[in-house]
Amino acid sequence: MEIKAWTYEEYPGYSEEVPGAVRLKTTGDEVGVRYLHDVEYARVDDVPLHLQILLPFTRNEPDKIYPCMVFIQGSAWMEQDVWMQCAMLSGLARKGYVIAVVQYRHSGLAPFPAQIQDARNAIRYMRVHASEYHADPDGIVVGGDSSGGHTSMFCGIAREGGELDASLFPGVSAEVKGILNYYGSVSMMYEEGFPSTVNHHMEDSPEGLLMGKVNLKEHPELCRKGSVECWITPELDMAPTMIVHGTKDRTIHTYQSVQLYEKMKACGKDVRLYLLEGADHGGAEYWTEEMCSLAHEFIQYCLNRC
Repeated sequence: MEIKAWTYEEYPGYSEEVPGAVRLKTTGDEVGVRYLHDVEYARVDDVPLHLQILLPFTRNEPDKIYPCMVFIQGSAWMEQDVWMQCAMLSGLARKGYVIAVVQYRHSGLAPFPAQIQDARNAIRYMRVHASEYHADPDGIVVGGDSSGGHTSMFCGIAREGGELDASLFPGVSAEVKGILNYYGSVSMMYEEGFPSTVNHHMEDSPEGLLMGKVNLKEHPELCRKGSVECWITPELDMAPTMIVHGTKDRTIHTYQSVQLYEKMKACGKDVRLYLLEGADHGGAEYWTEEMCSLAHEFIQYCLNRC
């Protein structure tokens, strides 16, 4: 055989029969996922912030463009393990989505709303660099779990140039087509909101640290500021929202998601709620084939609305 730079189409392949070998057919449409680790998307106050990017690919369409989900990994707003769910998120990536997992400035570095500002700048980064990552700049949704669910909801509430926004990409929008909130810590309004947080609302609690290391029992105005439902009004324009919560979540009470769902419905928002029977705070239940299919259907609904 001649040694040269063969194209895939012209390469003859191996055709000899091999006794005992089993030949399995392929189509070229099988979806794989590449992982790009620690991609710096911003540097704020000399703090580098990174993305973990999952890229779907097929043999037949190496240059295909995919919708993108910017996903905020939860951490009680503390330092994140941004790698912990990449393997499970790959199930959704295989359905044809670029997924960019966001590192934000944690509460030990910067208080609310720094996390929202960072996530919105990650959205802008993916929009600016869309061609590099085979992403559709007009097909971006935001998602997150736990504290990342809180951040993802606020990403959909924030407005360009508003108090929750601080763009590092002038002229680039951080708007999204949809929001996916997985068991988000969306409210600071309920005494039973965090069933296993014994220092609830104190200066050293996750929510107290987020809001500036303050005793939230003495600052109800900060509880309202950090609670998603307090920002929801009939006039607020929001992307469609999918909320998923387990019924045995010991970290963030399911009631938080139920109350947010009911407030959004009352204000005329496009929202759906899925309650996973027996599911705790995170786990494989949220990334089964069924749940990835529901997320896929929801994202497609969001992308096809306009």
